[in-house]
Amino acid sequence: MGINNEDVKKQIDHMMAFIHQEAKEKAEEIEAKAEEEFNIEKGRLVQQERTKIMSYYEKREKQIDLQRKIQRSNFLNQSRLKVLKAQDEHVTGILDEAREKLGEVKKDKAKYALVLEGLLTQCMLQLLEPEARIRCREADVAIVKTIKDKSLKVYTEKTGKTCKMDIANGEWLAADCAGGIELVNKDGKIKVTNTLESRLELLSRQMMPEIRNTLFGKNENRKFFD
Repeated sequence: MGINNEDVKKQIDHMMAFIHQEAKEKAEEIEAKAEEEFNIEKGRLVQQERTKIMSYYEKREKQIDLQRKIQRSNFLNQSRLKVLKAQDEHVTGILDEAREKLGEVKKDKAKYALVLEGLLTQCMLQLLEPEARIRCREADVAIVKTIKDKSLKVYTEKTGKTCKMDIANGEWLAADCAGGIELVNKDGKIKVTNTLESRLELLSRQMMPEIRNTLFGKNENRKFFD
């Protein structure tokens, strides 16, 4: 028995419906897979960009932290420099005040004569020359004449040597000199300075750590003292 047109049509419709269903399911499968791959790729890209952003801000945070540390260090250094400058100015002021008071030594003539005697003796022991010229303030000539032989006696006792000394008339120490002695050898090429100002300068350099400790306290950051 042959198949009529109605049966053929039904079979064709059934086949088309089957094909359509398979195509629909395949399309849905492809779409679902594409959606899954899209989400995976999107997640990867989002994570990648998130990592970049986090890395950028971590880097910026480190840069800001470094800048903050540098700025803090600069502020601390500037503060230390200001403190050191203020301390130096204070020490300088005290030394200037001490220099101004050096002249008061001359008020006690007997004590000043002993000071000049000691200073002249030190000059001789440093110069160690057979002939020398004494430079002093013009106002101190009379005192120097009285102490010259005493200094020479001490020098000879200590060294077993003698020295011919004369006062260098006309070669006076500066008028604003607080006092003291300069001793030069015969040809004037070697000079030993022992003025009150030079003694104060030498003493202030030698005792600067003690002076600073007394004025400002112990420096906790100092490691070496020699």
